[in-house]
Amino acid sequence: MTIILYTKTGCPWCHGVLDLFKEKNVIFEEREVRRNPVYFEELKAKSGQTKTPTMDLDGEITADSDREQIAAVLKGKGYPGF
Repeated sequence: MTIILYTKTGCPWCHGVLDLFKEKNVIFEEREVRRNPVYFEELKAKSGQTKTPTMDLDGEITADSDREQIAAVLKGKGYPGF
């Protein structure tokens, strides 16, 4: 499974998901959108909005989410540790 997590610096929901990923040893790529306009445009194109955290799991988008929503998606997909 390939996971891309779109985040914004200072976003408390993003920190929650990042903490979850650290706790569960999730392999992912973080794309911070405030400092990188290319990632910001990518986020908008994939999700249709600008809110974070947004997860791209093999092309399946979970937009404007939080720790619990992300955990539920990963559990439903059978990601190890969930």
